[in-house]
Amino acid sequence: MHDLASRLRQLPPSCGPVRLIGVDGHAGSGKSTFAGHLADALGGAPVLRLDDIASHDELFDWTGRLLSEVITPLSHGETAHYAVYDWHARRFGPSRTLPPAPVILLEGVGAGRRALRPHLARLLWMELPREESWARGRSRDGAELREFWEGWVAAEQRHFAEDPSRPFADLLVRQCQKGYAITKGPAGTVGPDRDVTHGDDPSAMC
Repeated sequence: MHDLASRLRQLPPSCGPVRLIGVDGHAGSGKSTFAGHLADALGGAPVLRLDDIASHDELFDWTGRLLSEVITPLSHGETAHYAVYDWHARRFGPSRTLPPAPVILLEGVGAGRRALRPHLARLLWMELPREESWARGRSRDGAELREFWEGWVAAEQRHFAEDPSRPFADLLVRQCQKGYAITKGPAGTVGPDRDVTHGDDPSAMC
């Protein structure tokens, strides 16, 4: 993980001075947990979670807001300001700031969509089948969100049918019993596949 972090730091900036790293995958695939581990390995890199950008009314139609509120300021080396959605209150709350750090993780379903890929230094895809991911997500969220999940699954299927991310992933991330296995993705062009675990920290391919 630390070797992967080191390699990401060495990438050329992709969004102004920022190396923007996308972490995409199906809902329930473990994106948030992985992004948290990677952020720690990066010394506390900021994580922009797309759950804060999306809303009940715009599960996937948030591209314009993200570009105007976050991507454009960062591309100019300026601090971004974006409103955070409260999923319980069903409204946007106070604005949050996001300074142009050397590395920022963009985590969430749709992080690798075509409108964002030109701004990404790398795209990582959580390699877990959608049915297994959704089952994990439903189990995590419980019966209270059963109706939401029914709508979400249909919306996610439509999104990836129209704007897939996995074919453009540089790296595929698989969760193992200990740590993660990280291998070259469909868009990756560098070196042989290698495994990465938290335990022994071997070299990561990036």
